[in-house]
Amino acid sequence: MGVEWGIVDRAAPVIYSSVGGPREMSWRQRVIALAVGAGCLGMLVMAARLTPSPDGFGTHQEMGLQQCAFLARTGLPCPSCGMTTSWAWFVRGNIVASLYVQPMGTVLAVVAVWCVWVGIYVGVTGKPVYRLLRVVPGRFYCVPLVGWAIMAWGWKIYVHLAGMDGWG
Repeated sequence: MGVEWGIVDRAAPVIYSSVGGPREMSWRQRVIALAVGAGCLGMLVMAARLTPSPDGFGTHQEMGLQQCAFLARTGLPCPSCGMTTSWAWFVRGNIVASLYVQPMGTVLAVVAVWCVWVGIYVGVTGKPVYRLLRVVPGRFYCVPLVGWAIMAWGWKIYVHLAGMDGWG
């Protein structure tokens, strides 16, 4: 702490400092933020229009997509098997079913909800939120997310091979 000209110099937490980056986003960045928020909202609305499959996977076929080729060839679910079903349960408020069917799907649905709100906030106010991400280094959320994704796939394989796949 230094004193110069009668002013006390104190270090502010990084989150409150204005070091680096613009104080207000450009109109292009605001449009991109709104587009990301709208895209995530669109995925959540689509999930709400789908009926969750009681098998724990295959809900995506309601959109005209084919069955999982990995599952058909190997008999094991792929890393994304059950994601659409998980989202369909999530938007209905059944978080337990969403987690059971595909744990990573639940995490991605939470991230999508967060992106909707952040996209609207940035688009409307023009205030950046990336400084919040700089406070916590990427290794503290990227590594756990990758670990969670691997464990979620292991869980999906386990419940599928045990014949406990699905909800309802």
